[in-house]
Amino acid sequence: MLKETFTVMRDLPRVREIIAILMRHGLGNLVQRLGLAKGIERAGDLLHWPGDHEVELLDPPVRVRRALEQLGPTFIKLGQVMATRVDMFPPEWIAEFEKLQNDVPPLAFAEIEAELRTALGQDPHEVFSELDPKPIGSASIAQVHRAKLPDGTEVVLKIRRPNIIPKIEADLRILRHIAGLAMFEFPDLRRYQPIRVVDEFAKSLHRELNLSIEARNLERFITNFAGHDEIVIPKIWWQWTSERLIVQEYVGGVAGNDLAAADAAGLDRKLLAARGADAVLKMVLIDGYFHADPHPGNVKYLPGSRIAFLDFGMVGRLPHPRRDHIVDLLAALAQRDEHGILNVLLEWTGDTVVDEEQLEADIADFMFNYENLSLKDIQFGHLLNDVAMIMREHEITLPSDLTLLFKALITLEGLGRQLDPDFQMVPHLTPFVKEVILTRYNPKTLLKRGKDNLFEAFNVLSGLPRDVGKLIKQARRGNLRVDLDLKRLDHFGVQLAKSANRLTMGIVTGALIIGSSIAMTIKVGPTIFGMPVLGFLGFVVALLNAIWLMFAIWISSKSER
Repeated sequence: MLKETFTVMRDLPRVREIIAILMRHGLGNLVQRLGLAKGIERAGDLLHWPGDHEVELLDPPVRVRRALEQLGPTFIKLGQVMATRVDMFPPEWIAEFEKLQNDVPPLAFAEIEAELRTALGQDPHEVFSELDPKPIGSASIAQVHRAKLPDGTEVVLKIRRPNIIPKIEADLRILRHIAGLAMFEFPDLRRYQPIRVVDEFAKSLHRELNLSIEARNLERFITNFAGHDEIVIPKIWWQWTSERLIVQEYVGGVAGNDLAAADAAGLDRKLLAARGADAVLKMVLIDGYFHADPHPGNVKYLPGSRIAFLDFGMVGRLPHPRRDHIVDLLAALAQRDEHGILNVLLEWTGDTVVDEEQLEADIADFMFNYENLSLKDIQFGHLLNDVAMIMREHEITLPSDLTLLFKALITLEGLGRQLDPDFQMVPHLTPFVKEVILTRYNPKTLLKRGKDNLFEAFNVLSGLPRDVGKLIKQARRGNLRVDLDLKRLDHFGVQLAKSANRLTMGIVTGALIIGSSIAMTIKVGPTIFGMPVLGFLGFVVALLNAIWLMFAIWISSKSER
């Protein structure tokens, strides 16, 4: 309890700042629904800003995007993650979230140099013969500078911003608290499990903060594309790479969004689009490990119409069962197979109760819109967005490991059409889907799967006598337990535990006040401000406990309205 008290008090300035920014962008209703409105009524001049009326005239997605931009790195990253949740947000919201950029003003080179010295454990100028103080990139988590090794090799240094972790940790604590309030205040959000979403986001952000993980991602992609000379992945210098720093090969070439330069360099744009699509589809369907953000800023075009992929901070992983689902869905979409799409979506429903007849009818209507279109007229991204819309309408939550994939495929098609207006995703999908399906059903794979199932069945049968015996012994001893998942009863238990904790804290606070009052009458021992130390400290702790208790009761009363 005392720890929670100090945590709340420590984050109060940031909470106040977040609330003020939300109010400034016309999101006062959200603040009130979350029960935080009274917390800012006394914020004084923070509530007096120009242009409120003008902001409120903007569409809600625009206001939310602007608020996220002003809230800083953690919330910008959260918005970028929400841009992948096509199952949760309609296209107009996704379009706004996609505008969130990581570009931030660069830090002074002296600050970056100090962090670089810490990461290397020595003077950077002893490691690099040249070090450009002007950054070539400045994002919310890291800053990028060019350098040269003593042998003349050009490298790129990606350096984590100093003192960024405490700021992000504070924001994550606040986000988790907001997610808990939102789950009680907005019942429709419960199926999306907002607390779990924040926890997954926190894990992803912690991985991104550890730059050595990004370096390991690079190594894996280098291995996966060995022998594919048309795809370039930057090399890593591990002797200087750590969680604070990546030293990797500098890749020149043409920026992915500079099509005029690509034409001037004599590059084949149709070939670039085809190679980019084949590379990403190989990552997804063959390797099960893919670049989750293949937008033009993360791509370079090289002589010979080769493609270099950059920035592997955000990657996705698809285990074999999930890859099978994706292959089945892609095959059904390509072949316009309504029942195939239905079967995959039903696999993703989990515990959600779905009206199968209505779902099947909606899928039939959806496929009817594409019935008379040729492949060259079908935009695969639109297909995926339509599938996501059906999922939203039927409250089917897209599995978390597929949100990045949907986003990557939609982004990939957009990149391909930028390079080649006639680019078609489906023709590139078809050979990969066929290869995976043929591999799935070839005799060798079937034999291996049969052996695995046989061994699994044998293990279950061989362990059956032991399990039955263990069950009987537990029943004899009266230790047999049956767990029932009663969610409302669990909620009641949680509320009861909270009430008991508050009652205990109230008793402890009262005891502290009485004990401190008695200690104040003792005139021996050390003093502070003319008062006995024990009595003074007792009153301070009692005050903190009382503040926490009143705050917890206030928040609870707000969330129950």
